[in-house]
Amino acid sequence: MNPQPLVDEVKKRYGERSGKEYLNYELSNEENFLNLALLGLKDLEFDRIETELKKTGKPGVLDIGCATGALLAVLRERGWECTGVEISGPQVEYARKSKNLDIKDLPLAENHFPDSSFQVVHASHLIEHLNDPAALLEEVKRILAPGGFFFVTTPNIAGLQARLFGKNWRSAIFDHLYLFSIKTLSDLLEKKGFVIEKKVTWGGLAAGTVPKPVKRIFDNAAKRFGFGDVMAMRVKKNED
Repeated sequence: MNPQPLVDEVKKRYGERSGKEYLNYELSNEENFLNLALLGLKDLEFDRIETELKKTGKPGVLDIGCATGALLAVLRERGWECTGVEISGPQVEYARKSKNLDIKDLPLAENHFPDSSFQVVHASHLIEHLNDPAALLEEVKRILAPGGFFFVTTPNIAGLQARLFGKNWRSAIFDHLYLFSIKTLSDLLEKKGFVIEKKVTWGGLAAGTVPKPVKRIFDNAAKRFGFGDVMAMRVKKNED
């Protein structure tokens, strides 16, 4: 977005009043969003990595922009030590009270996590909301343990839907301050010292825009050829 909104204005956007709207939105879509997150992690071979990490003890995961904490609650059941970061106050309160989760209500860097705190960091539909995505990646790398993994999901501005709909694309909205293609996000991640291990996209055409059989064809093609509406990557911090 140009010009960029001020950082304080962005924080206010997720404050008490708008935060309640976000909470209601997340709760009404909680099951669907959780299933999408789990499917994305499956595509990125999270289960295999989870098995390997558990051989060395109880791994720690940080979910940045964790919303209602639905994903963290599932991962806790699977044996993870779970921490969340969420600046939308009503969602923090909900996640703490309803799920008894450890949720921090400050922006990531302001929590001052120790170096190498987590084996996995997850950020789904978060990086596009930030004034400084590069600073996020620097902080993620610092708090990841050597050999740790970062899973990031964000809209794909080079996808079919973005090209078809242009300024009317569903992800070209006020709250999205930066939008990435696979190339631009890959370049930024590599510039910040991450090793990209796997990339996937999904979502060929939006539900309701074409008959379901046609949508299935485009969805399958989007995954195969990389032109999906949403992209996700698994990247690694070097061991040294």
